[in-house]
Amino acid sequence: MSQRARVINLYKTLVYLGRDYPLGWDYFRPRLKAAFLKNRDVTDPKVVDQLIDRGNFVVKEIETLYMLKKYRTLKKRYYSEEKDSIVEISRKLESESCP
Repeated sequence: MSQRARVINLYKTLVYLGRDYPLGWDYFRPRLKAAFLKNRDVTDPKVVDQLIDRGNFVVKEIETLYMLKKYRTLKKRYYSEEKDSIVEISRKLESESCP
């Protein structure tokens, strides 16, 4: 795949991921566009490959952020009551064991 196609594919992937960014699309899109425009004059193939690799790293980080956000939401949804009851039970046990 040519470098141009890889850059376009990376941009499209980041645009797709940016729709659900926690700070919002209005925060994500201008920064994404600025990052790509900042490097638009780079022509050295090695530097372009490094920038593409860095962009792929950012994609993985954003995907990880989304997975962590979903995990925390599910954990909060299903385990908040159990956690509260465990904390209460441990406090009762501590208060009963201390003279």
